[in-house]
This record gives sequence, structure tokens and C-alpha cells, in this order.
Amino acid sequence: MFAATAKRCGGARSVLMRFSAAGRALLVAGLLLAMTAPAAACAKHPQVQPAATANTSVAAKVPPTAAPVPPDPRVGAVFLGGGSLHTCTGGVLDSAAGDLILTAAHCVAEGVDATFVAGLKDTAAPADVWHVDAVYLDPRWLQNQDPLADFAIARVSRASGGSVEEQAGGGLKLGPAPKPGTVITVSGYGMGVGGGPIGCRTATAPTNKGFPAFDCAELVDGLSGAPWIDGSNVTGVIGGLDGGGCSDESVSYSPPFDDAVKQLLARAEAGGPADAAPTTFEDDCD
Repeated sequence: MFAATAKRCGGARSVLMRFSAAGRALLVAGLLLAMTAPAAACAKHPQVQPAATANTSVAAKVPPTAAPVPPDPRVGAVFLGGGSLHTCTGGVLDSAAGDLILTAAHCVAEGVDATFVAGLKDTAAPADVWHVDAVYLDPRWLQNQDPLADFAIARVSRASGGSVEEQAGGGLKLGPAPKPGTVITVSGYGMGVGGGPIGCRTATAPTNKGFPAFDCAELVDGLSGAPWIDGSNVTGVIGGLDGGGCSDESVSYSPPFDDAVKQLLARAEAGGPADAAPTTFEDDCD
């Protein structure tokens, strides 16, 4: 159900979006592995080793740079085919049954199996792996992949039972799109095998064409779908305009969270029929 992507899917918009030749080769290899092996994983631009420290001062004139951060149990990595390659990021939602996660719509594609591990750090035990059972998408995304609707909610489960929200110690509540100047925390997983999260804490920038934005350098492929966290609320995901941001830019975007994302959550909680995600997308990045 999940596809590797743009920023950052990571910016994941389509299977081969916004990648360098090397990035495309790695992604294709991952997709082939997902189709031929019992396991595999979704992604943003080619991964660069982040700086050891990040400038988190919202008053600083120089934008921060993504740096390694401790895992947040509410944020996890999305894997293609249940294998070892993670290519996107998702967040655990506060929901009635505790079984829902949020990511970018451009991270999902019909016919590709997927799993999710919350709070990943290097490796995951079998009990930490959640299978994606159903995906719910906004009608605008289903019709024409409207970047304003670049968000997806998925239901997950595991053989041993329980809920991903319980395992994470709580989920994120849906909040409205942040106003410019709102301090948010964004963390996620660069496309690859193992490792831990990178992230930034910074203030949101003025919107661009209606898309909320923030400035942080070195957010690599795989961070598509990473939740924008304000306290206990998720107010956006890396995605939207240019799949969340083109590979040569430090600016990241989110589709604006409004009543549409709340309606999607209500539909997912009701347990109705899942959606068949589109399998091809256009790449707006040069």
C-alpha cells in the first residue's frame, strides 16, 4: 500500500519522485526487494549525513539544520513489503480504537504491502512491527492527486493484538494548520535500513500558495509523511507543495490541515471501505 517517495518519500509522492540517479537506483532496488522478499520500506532528497548539532533558536537568522534526535514513540518509519528498507515516515494518531497512523498520501500506492514501526532505533522486534491493513484518502487525492489533500490515514494491526497507540504511550490529536511563527517539532527517518530519526525544532514560515511551511536544512529522502508536532497535536505532515519540498531546497511544506483531514479521520474510525491509492504521480520538481 505504500510507495517510496518525494521529499521527502520520504517527500514520497511517487515511486521515483525527486531522486538523483543514485537515489532512484536505491529506491528501485528497494521496490524490487519488496516484491521478491518477505519484507521491504517509503522516502525526500538523497540522504546527507546531518550535522552533529542543530540550531533550534527560532530567533536565529540562519535556519536550523536537521540533526539526530531521540526517537519519539509517536513517530515511526514506514517499510515497503515488510522488509528492512524504510522509505517514509508516519505518526501515531489518537483514535477511538488506537489503530490509526497518519502519513503523506504520496507515500501510498495500491498493491504494495507495508508495515510501520513506531519509535524505531536501529532494529525492531517482531512485536514492534505493525501491518498496514487499510488506507483512507481524501477524494481530491483520489481524483487528481491534489497536493492540498496530500495526507493519508492507515489502519494497522499485529498478530499479537493490542494497539499501536497503546504501545506508543498515546497518540497525536489532529490540530489545525499552524499559523506562521508557531514553533513545531518535526522528526522522521531518512530512507535506508536501520538507524534513528533526525529532526528540527523551529518556527513555521509564511504560507506559500496556501501551504504551511518551515525552513530546515538536510531533511533527507524518507521524511515524507513526518508529522508536524505542536505539543500533543499534529498540525501537518511533510508533503503537499512539491511533494513536501524539492531536493535542493531547505523549505518543507504540508497540506493545510482543515475540516477535510478531520472528516478523513472520522471515516477511518468508522471502519468503512478502504481506498485504492493511485499508483502514478507527476513530479513538479525540476
